[in-house]
Amino acid sequence: MPSSTVENYLKQLYLQQHAEGGMIPMGRLAVAMGVVPGTATSMVKALSDSGLVEYEPRTGVRLTKHGEQLALHVLRRHRLLELFLVKTLGLDWSVVHTEADALEHAISDLVLERIDALLGHPTTDPHGDPIPTQKGHVPEPDLLSLTDCPLNEPQRITRVLDQEPGFLKFAERQGLIPGKLLTVEQRDLPAEAVQLRIGRQEISLGFIAAAKILVQPAPRPRKA
Repeated sequence: MPSSTVENYLKQLYLQQHAEGGMIPMGRLAVAMGVVPGTATSMVKALSDSGLVEYEPRTGVRLTKHGEQLALHVLRRHRLLELFLVKTLGLDWSVVHTEADALEHAISDLVLERIDALLGHPTTDPHGDPIPTQKGHVPEPDLLSLTDCPLNEPQRITRVLDQEPGFLKFAERQGLIPGKLLTVEQRDLPAEAVQLRIGRQEISLGFIAAAKILVQPAPRPRKA
C-alpha cells in the first residue's frame, strides 16, 4: 500500500493537472504540498522510480496512467468520506475537508464501499465535486461560473470550488450552496461585481468569489 505521503502527492498532482493541464512545475507542487522545493523534488524522483509519475528536470512532473488511477482512488475515498461526515455524522461542510484528509489513508476498501452503498452511490460530495467511480471514471458535466453564465436565466448551483472554511461559511450565509436556484441579473465590469437573486434575496458578489460558484441551467418555473 502507498504511504499517506505518497497518496497526498498523487492526489495533489491530479488536482493540479486537472486545473492547469500539462506538466506541473516543481515550485508549484512544493507550494501546494507545503514543503520546500528540494523535498518535493526528492519525493517526485521516488515516485518516478516507482512508475507513478513522469519527471523532467527544469520542466515539471505529471502522473503516469498508473499514478492517475491511484490518485483517483484516493480522491474517491476523500469525497465519499466528506459526504458521509456531512450526511451521516452531521458535520458542517466547512470542516469535513480536513477531517477527510486524515481519514482517507486509514479506511479500507470494504468500509468505503459500505459507505458508498449506505449513501446511495452518490456522484458528488457536499461541495459538488464529482466522486470518481470504482473504475476511476470521473463524471464532469459542463458547468459555468457566475461570472460567465447567461444573464436572467434560472441556474442551479452545482459546485463550490473554494473549500477553505472561511469561504464555505460565507457561501452558506449567502445561500450559495449546491442545489440552490438563482438568477444572475447583472454584471458590473468596472466594479467587478455580479448582481444575483436567490428567491427574494438580492446579493452582490465580487468577480473572485463569483468565479468559485459553478452552475448549470435550471428549468424555468411553470406559471400557475
